[in-house]
Amino acid sequence: MYRTTGPALRPGGFELTDWAVEHCRFQAGDRILDVGCGRGATVDRLRSHYHLEAYGIDPSATLLTLGQETYPDLPLSKARGEDIPFTNSCFDGVFVECSLSLMTDPDQALSEIRRVLKVKGKLIIHDVYARNPQGTPDLRELSIGTCIRNALVKEDLEHGLESKGLRTIHWQDHSPLLNRLMMELIMTHGSMSAFWLKSTHCSADSNRVQAALKKAKVGYFQLIAEKEAEKEAEHCPVR
Repeated sequence: MYRTTGPALRPGGFELTDWAVEHCRFQAGDRILDVGCGRGATVDRLRSHYHLEAYGIDPSATLLTLGQETYPDLPLSKARGEDIPFTNSCFDGVFVECSLSLMTDPDQALSEIRRVLKVKGKLIIHDVYARNPQGTPDLRELSIGTCIRNALVKEDLEHGLESKGLRTIHWQDHSPLLNRLMMELIMTHGSMSAFWLKSTHCSADSNRVQAALKKAKVGYFQLIAEKEAEKEAEHCPVR
């Protein structure tokens, strides 16, 4: 993926990230968290291009080490989205780019994100989803360690956000970006079958992967949600 996409490691690179910063009207100095930051490419962009006070967390020590080698001054920490090591209501925005679908407990992660967001703070999600939810069982059975296996379902995600007081204010399908990435992967690796075999260490049947993708109609989306005001005071301990 890095050979094809560069540091962003996702469809469209920074295209949707930049759009979200402008749309959410983040101002210089706003505090932003990137959950699942990987090597820290988004954190670096938010700081260098927009002068935001951005931080990143990721559970992979390997990716964080690579990130510190590339961006030695970035505030990157080892942590999971399900247990965010920051105090309540301290961020103006949270980015979750191609990482929610990789988490063990996405519902708990959304609760944690809501906790650290300020009221009116924005949650930005870029990820893969199944445009045909009936195809998700076939995806779940694949032996591949990528976000594709856990492609999200739009209705389930929006319901989960609403139940936590996170109101969806923007949703847009960006599946052409995913299609473009697949074409670039073919150009880099010769075929999608070759890519799947390399990326999964020959543990998956590439034809089965392609069939599952087609059945679920896997696409790519951008969602922005806003934290609503508390209905009553919360008494959560400060970390």
